[in-house]
Amino acid sequence: MTSPIDKTLVIATHNPGKLAEMQDLLLPYGIATVSARDLGLAEPEETGASFIENARIKAEAAAMASHLCALADDSGLCVDALGGAPGIHSARWASESRDFGAAMRKVEAALRAAGAEPPFRARFSCVLALAYPDRETAIFEGDVFGILVFPPRGTQGFGYDPIFLPDGFTRTFGEMSAAEKHGIPADGSEGLSHRARAFQALARSCLDRSCLDRSSASHT
Repeated sequence: MTSPIDKTLVIATHNPGKLAEMQDLLLPYGIATVSARDLGLAEPEETGASFIENARIKAEAAAMASHLCALADDSGLCVDALGGAPGIHSARWASESRDFGAAMRKVEAALRAAGAEPPFRARFSCVLALAYPDRETAIFEGDVFGILVFPPRGTQGFGYDPIFLPDGFTRTFGEMSAAEKHGIPADGSEGLSHRARAFQALARSCLDRSCLDRSSASHT
């Protein structure tokens, strides 16, 4: 089992959408969080060739700079007919302006250029890296599979959510509330979103009740 989080946790992102989702997922555990942006931490260059490498880069940079535990997410949309693209470059397809409307149009244009036929199979992948100032970084992964739909549907969520229709559902992520998208069922079965699934793996490792009890004791 990974060591428990016993101090404020730095969420190593400058992306407001990811920050909100990660804070929502952590809320039931009563863990104090602060964002990398609020601490004035610089965004490290993401030079990795995989989600794991980039998540590790971000988490370890934040942990080293803040001397606190840091949690980073690297995630993206992987489209089968595009050889897994945009993948780790999902944010870059939206350019520096984070125009995901343009990014979704780019995905559609790329599918047409590739001569792909629907259904357009795709997955969202998420890697969470939990870095400690003085211990080995832990890695947790989650995926959700589905198809892409055009035109985009819904205004909820962020990023590519409006074009992603998860298997077994009739609404895109863009048409679901945060609770629907990330909710973990009361019976403990797998959550829906890629981020929720990665988070469940993290929670099983270091956010279970016994860890929280030890964490609370450290503050008394």
